[in-house]
Amino acid sequence: MAERIDPAPIAETLKAFAHPIRLMILQELVEGTKCVTDMEELLPAKQANISQHLAVLRNAKLVDFAQDGALRCYYLARPKLVRDMLRLVARDEPAVKRTADQIKLEKGRADRALARPAK
Repeated sequence: MAERIDPAPIAETLKAFAHPIRLMILQELVEGTKCVTDMEELLPAKQANISQHLAVLRNAKLVDFAQDGALRCYYLARPKLVRDMLRLVARDEPAVKRTADQIKLEKGRADRALARPAK
């Protein structure tokens, strides 16, 4: 059986990706470090709103910042994850269609795997 994972941090990370402004911020940071004032010029949002979104991204450990005097300049803390996620969700992949019989067969296999005693 596959190893169980704690869903809470994964859900928090996925929620951080789930807003258009945050996606725009991440896309900008893929290009390189940006200060909040730079992002205000690039994004359709005010500085206070951008800062709130950056806090969500920081709590999800996707971005971090360096302080330069009064400026906070943000960068990707997990660049591979962010790049992979942006690439993955932007890809136009056709939906998988399954018949009811295929679903029953897959469910039966999963149920049998769960019923086996652990080694």
